[in-house]
Amino acid sequence: MLRLPDFTYIRPKSLKEAGRLLAELGPEAMAVAGGTDLYPKMKRGQFTPRYLVSLRFLPELRGIRPGSKEGMWIGAGETLTVVAKNPAVNKRFPALAHAAGSVSTPALRNMGTIGGNVFVDTRCNYYDQTFFWRQAAGFCMKKDGDICLVAPKSKSCLAVFSSDTAPVLCSLGAVALLAGPDGLRKLPFEQIYRDDGMHFVTKRDDELLRAILIPRAAFGQRNVYLKLRRRGSFDFPVLGVAAAMALDREGICRSARVVLTAVASAPVVVEEASRLLEGKKVSREMIEAVAEAAAKVSHPVDNVDLDYWYRKRMTRVYVKRALAELTGLKLETEKVPQEPVKDEKGP
Repeated sequence: MLRLPDFTYIRPKSLKEAGRLLAELGPEAMAVAGGTDLYPKMKRGQFTPRYLVSLRFLPELRGIRPGSKEGMWIGAGETLTVVAKNPAVNKRFPALAHAAGSVSTPALRNMGTIGGNVFVDTRCNYYDQTFFWRQAAGFCMKKDGDICLVAPKSKSCLAVFSSDTAPVLCSLGAVALLAGPDGLRKLPFEQIYRDDGMHFVTKRDDELLRAILIPRAAFGQRNVYLKLRRRGSFDFPVLGVAAAMALDREGICRSARVVLTAVASAPVVVEEASRLLEGKKVSREMIEAVAEAAAKVSHPVDNVDLDYWYRKRMTRVYVKRALAELTGLKLETEKVPQEPVKDEKGP
């Protein structure tokens, strides 16, 4: 059995105090709320903090305010279970409720927070192993090594970003409220992430996520999140598709966004989707075109569950399903590619 290493647990009384402690303690400290990702990685030697600064009991990080002036305000410290079951979230943003409710298992959703999920560490079969396994394999650049074991010639880490809630928030134009030494800073979720498995967030080290703001402009949008994984629960996504769309009474698309997760080291915005759909009456042909565009920008690599070529093909299928659900259009029966046996290689 893997055990937690020794550490000092600090429980600040305010968000300001938490930020000050993290600044004073520097690289030897990490913030923790639910700890559902942090604690297992400490056991495996991936994270090695000497101090943990708890955010779990801070009142500034709690609450869901569906009718605030700027939009829906969601505290970063709210658990995934609370977000998934909140009536206002379910009514206006069923995609977010479904995404939060599909993370891991009920026990972990009761502990894990939405703030932790949007910043969940990137994943890789070569990285998410015990210290002894990684030592035997020679380590990788994400921790203790200097090469990417997925692609040794790559100059950057190819670990995969696998948050369920982040792509939904990107599709809705949500904003992160970041608390730092200079006060509160607003940063759109689309600008928070970068395609680098080691340094996948642009948030400053001296900033903490206080809340998530979904703007009022998103209140009238239809939204959906679809998730591909081997099992119906527990597993991380190997593909996630978030889509949001505003349609008028004539069926004309006024806004549309499609965002992918688990196919890169950051959420992937399908820029072509907006160009193809906005200002037009959505048709089956348009949905096919958007699905094709999504497949082109989907570049999964062979470092998580299921074969990479299968996940790329399923991007097209899942984008079509998501847009069909938003528009109510019935598509032709899909020929879903079957997952190959393990020793079979894709084209």
